[in-house]
Amino acid sequence: MKTQIIKVDTSIKDWDKQLDQAAEILRSGGLVAFPTETVYGLGANALDKTAVEAIYRAKGRPSDNPLIIHISDAAAVKDLTENIPETAQALMDAFWPGPLTLVMPRSQLVPDIVTAGLDTVAVRMPSHPIASALIRKAGVPVAAPSANSSGRPSPTLAKHVIEDLMGKVDVIIDGGNAEVGVESTVLDITVIPPVILRPGGVTLEQLKSVLGDVIGGQSPGMSDMSGTPKSPGMKYRHYSPRATMLLVEGPPEQVAAEIGKRAELYNKEGTSVGLLVTDETAALYEPSLYSFCKVISLGSRKEPETLASNLFRCLREFDEKGVEVIMAETTDVEGIGLAVMNRLMKAAGGNIIKL
Repeated sequence: MKTQIIKVDTSIKDWDKQLDQAAEILRSGGLVAFPTETVYGLGANALDKTAVEAIYRAKGRPSDNPLIIHISDAAAVKDLTENIPETAQALMDAFWPGPLTLVMPRSQLVPDIVTAGLDTVAVRMPSHPIASALIRKAGVPVAAPSANSSGRPSPTLAKHVIEDLMGKVDVIIDGGNAEVGVESTVLDITVIPPVILRPGGVTLEQLKSVLGDVIGGQSPGMSDMSGTPKSPGMKYRHYSPRATMLLVEGPPEQVAAEIGKRAELYNKEGTSVGLLVTDETAALYEPSLYSFCKVISLGSRKEPETLASNLFRCLREFDEKGVEVIMAETTDVEGIGLAVMNRLMKAAGGNIIKL
């Protein structure tokens, strides 16, 4: 397949006309990768079973991993759901458009392949201007997982999509950096109280400010669930670099000592090592002592949004450097830090040392 790359600059007049061709491709059953505020998505007409099947093939995605449907108008929810839970309107008013996915009872309009046969459907309304305009122009709801090969770190730049999906999709829209950097929060509102299935761009604290009681998000660890998950990001190893990854949790000085000891052992074995740290702890990894390591900072712990924004880019940067083992510090789990730790745990396959 020949993949066309369309660079869209939203600062120019009538920029949305650049999306007309991509919108027609979506309507016609093709695949289009596009930026959202969270990560880049790989879109197909959600009501076209054949088009959705092509998403799974392009990504190498397990067929029991459901997709999220993206819309450009909240009114479209009524066509995709059997009934809308009472909590939905308050959540849509507070967080849509934005990085919140709502799991609701599905309507018969939604093909089984989108929901992996579940009786629920996941829906969100992205805030990114390119995503919103593309969906509106296409005139169809768009099923869209992250635009990467299944299991790889999610793409926050068009070049990441090109690395994984060039020649497998019809169009890649280059719209710059995806600012949030981690996927949307997935909230199941078919149960009372609602349950967070995947932490993301809308925090537990924000949800509680609207709903009061919300369950989930307390443990960022791996899920051992069997059967079909209600949300992406629950059952399978996700977000993984090519390198083996190990997390180390504890006081910063002890973490640095443990990482340093293990890094030296790996180096003696001839294994290339990467260290994922933060601005506040970078000084603990003295360049003269760790010259054999590739050291990358996620950003400042004082600004957890930067940790989220940089995470997948940093993991892919280690891939570019050919690192074989990555050792990473853990982060706080308040606010969006919970989503960051969730992704780190998934990327490491739950491999963590607690000091």
